[in-house]
Amino acid sequence: MEDKHIQYEEEEGIDIVALVKNLWKGRKTVIICTVVFIALGLVAALTMKRTYTVSTVMVPQLGSSRASSLSSLASLAGFDLGASNMSTSELSPLVYPQIVNSVTFRKELMYTPLHFEKADTAVSIYTYMKEYAKPGVMSVVLKYTVGLPGVILNAIRGEKPEPTLPSATSAEETPRPIVLTLEEQQIIKFIGQSVNLGVDKKEGYLTLTVTGSEPLETAELAMKAQQLLQDEITRFRTEKAQNQLNYVQARYDEIKAEAESYQTALAAVTDRSQNMTTTRSRIERDRLQSKYNVASSIYSEMAKQLEQAKMQVKRDTPVLAIIQPVTVPRQPSNSRAKTLLVWTFFGFILGCGIVLGKDYLPKVKEMFAA
Repeated sequence: MEDKHIQYEEEEGIDIVALVKNLWKGRKTVIICTVVFIALGLVAALTMKRTYTVSTVMVPQLGSSRASSLSSLASLAGFDLGASNMSTSELSPLVYPQIVNSVTFRKELMYTPLHFEKADTAVSIYTYMKEYAKPGVMSVVLKYTVGLPGVILNAIRGEKPEPTLPSATSAEETPRPIVLTLEEQQIIKFIGQSVNLGVDKKEGYLTLTVTGSEPLETAELAMKAQQLLQDEITRFRTEKAQNQLNYVQARYDEIKAEAESYQTALAAVTDRSQNMTTTRSRIERDRLQSKYNVASSIYSEMAKQLEQAKMQVKRDTPVLAIIQPVTVPRQPSNSRAKTLLVWTFFGFILGCGIVLGKDYLPKVKEMFAA
């Protein structure tokens, strides 16, 4: 037992020369394994789809006041200055990736018309995936090799009926859940892998990255995602001010119509009573004049409140300052040469592992047996 322990201690050091000799003896195995993976790498490189990547950098201009701005920047950097300093309508930039990952955001992108090379006119991603896109060779091979059990199970189970909601009545105002078909779910998942938003907490900027199969289509999708993000942030932030504006606007329209009706009625009474000096006509004219004066005063006040509400909406509207605009990429982001090198390197490492493993496996078994 002690002799084996001493033997293992002597063999703890790595003998580089011995390793090289072992690799040279098993060079045939290494070469065969490398050549096989070179062939696989060639197939993978020649059949892979080219992808293009577009990145745009934005800086959120959030706060309308100094305290609100400081709180927004602090939250972006990961600090909390307290709820008292944060505006009630503030939306932290840390929430922006959740907006991009939402189903409503991806669904809007899914039905946005884009220009593809195979389509004569602008079509949505949903239409392109259904009518124009064809699966690649590798995806077909993987589907009927690795994914063959799933294909068989789906064929046995059959197609499941698509969920549907009953038609809503005109008086129904309750929110309704979003129902997606199987194809929409797959495309939304694909968009989730293609569109990503990163937040740099230290520097305080946003990076929107979009990956696509064509240069122009990728750039257009990035522009739409950028604009949609701006719209969603604006909707979240100005929702309270917009509701106030809608209320004031509705009340303003009512008072305006009421004041105009009193004005018209007063003019008609005045015209009728020009040649009449009866007490009844005078009282009617004075009553209408009083109502018109009150309505006119309220109308003037509501006009001031309406302008204030409009200014509040503009003050609360955030702006995404574009630091790096969207540009159409000229070169693909993936490389066939890199793919071939990766497969070749993996084949070489695997061949070396097989050769060296033959010598060390008996020693490992003997060590554990001891």
